[in-house]
Amino acid sequence: MSSESRIYRSAEWFEAGGVDGFLQRTAMKVQGYSEADFSGRPVIGIANNWSELTRCHLHFRQLVDSIKKGVWQAGGFPLEFPTLTMGADLARPVGISFMHRNLLAMEVEQTIRSYPMDSVVMLGACDETIPGMLLAAASTDIPTVMLPGGPGLNGKWCGQDVGSSTDTHRLYMEYRAGRLPAEDWRELESHIERSPGHCMTMGTASTMACIAEALGIAPSSSAAIPAVDSNRLRLAQYVGRRAVEIAEQDIRPSRILTPAAFENAIRVLSSVAGSTNAVIHLLALARRLGLDLPLTEFDRLSRDTPVLVNLKPAGKYLMEEFYYAGGVPALMAELAQRLRLDAETITGKRVGETIAGVTAINRDVIRTIDDPLAPEGGIVVLTGNLAPNGAVLKQTAASEELLVHEGRAVVFEDHDDLAARLDDPDLDVGPDDVLVLKYGGPRGAPGMPEWGNMPVPRKVLASGARDMVRISDSRMSGTAFGTAVLHISPEAAAGGPLAIVETGDVIVLDTPNRRLEVRLSDEEIARRLAVWRPRETGPARGYARLYVDHVNQTHEGCDFDFLCGRSPVADEAAIPISGEGAF
Repeated sequence: MSSESRIYRSAEWFEAGGVDGFLQRTAMKVQGYSEADFSGRPVIGIANNWSELTRCHLHFRQLVDSIKKGVWQAGGFPLEFPTLTMGADLARPVGISFMHRNLLAMEVEQTIRSYPMDSVVMLGACDETIPGMLLAAASTDIPTVMLPGGPGLNGKWCGQDVGSSTDTHRLYMEYRAGRLPAEDWRELESHIERSPGHCMTMGTASTMACIAEALGIAPSSSAAIPAVDSNRLRLAQYVGRRAVEIAEQDIRPSRILTPAAFENAIRVLSSVAGSTNAVIHLLALARRLGLDLPLTEFDRLSRDTPVLVNLKPAGKYLMEEFYYAGGVPALMAELAQRLRLDAETITGKRVGETIAGVTAINRDVIRTIDDPLAPEGGIVVLTGNLAPNGAVLKQTAASEELLVHEGRAVVFEDHDDLAARLDDPDLDVGPDDVLVLKYGGPRGAPGMPEWGNMPVPRKVLASGARDMVRISDSRMSGTAFGTAVLHISPEAAAGGPLAIVETGDVIVLDTPNRRLEVRLSDEEIARRLAVWRPRETGPARGYARLYVDHVNQTHEGCDFDFLCGRSPVADEAAIPISGEGAF
């Protein structure tokens, strides 16, 4: 559809009659715009997640300026709006920003519904910002292009590259074990983060940027360009121009976010050995679109998708090297025989066209199919009597010798119990035991903070061990490593079998056969569950109360029950435009 024949949604505001139209045009003229600036043009909303509380997004103001240039160049009219602060570093408890993903999605959705926009550029980087905005895009189904903010520069310390927060976890373990001096641990703070941008390891932020690109909703090469590289500014200008074009052509997320796109995204997630958190986000996004995406699909696709990207925490390098090696296009070119090449992308090209002729530059960073880092993808899905609806394990970040393990459970009833007893010299624990944490899930914590990668007890570290099997209904940072079974569903707070595990029970992890079991009879599990009672305490008010009352379980994406499915802005009941004399 040409711009001449396209009737823009924003016309309901700026071409309205009566007092409504008067006030809406006045609202633009007071900013110094003339009617020719905004009337008859596509209005491009720019959702900006900038905040001084989020170091990942400190460069967003400059990116927005470049987006606006592109919008003006293409004949559109840009309108920037702020969104909920979503930074993982300063928020407490660690990882609580996950709980705010749904709140961000609601806020952005409501802003889109309430204001004159014909397409939207969504700008995010830190862990939950990209998925939160994509949920809003899926629900409103307004033409949308995602622009990831990009990773920070490599950290540099003592002559080596260090990455947040993978090397933070690694070196903190050495500090707790007494092998890293306190002054060195403190000095690391000034060297591991060197620029704006999200974590430069393959954590949740990097993973979701790669997934947005693989889905086709973010432009080619957008995931890996460093945040402070001038190529990202040029990309932002392109995004501004493209946002005008998709408004004119009415290219909606539902056209891009198809089953084929999700298959490609899961393949890429598997091949980059990406964050387990991406599983939850993709499940939620699919449900918003009305697509059937079972948790088992991640395991099916992972089994024949090799890990090709050699990045921390599963590998050696960081996002800078991934960008220089060719980034997501080079990876997808290597995976071409396993991808849905006919899937559309927001650029107007199909995946096959986008990656045609692309090759990786550094074959130690992006391996070939014949020389993978690992023969199958990073994430496996486990089931069994401890996880009837599933659990996940990042096998590429685990210790190989622990992938098949049987051990005695050492149970912590909640995070407070863990904090109080973990390093107690009298704690009865050894390296062959299995640490079990309850009440870390979406309802139990609440909000599923990043508690799943429990620290190894100090007395176990002293023995020389650096890893143990750990199981929980919680999450862990995508930058973390270790043999941590996560996202057990149903969670303890919902009466899942995890709730009745006791210290001394035997836990069996069998990764090759995708099993997670407690050695109890069905009758004993049923007996314990029959006397189990839910906790009476919980958040009394506000968003946390809403979250606990309405959040779905992890295998369903931890979305709100009342938000699943789409309600496109074009399908909303029309609000009459006031005519002359309406008042």
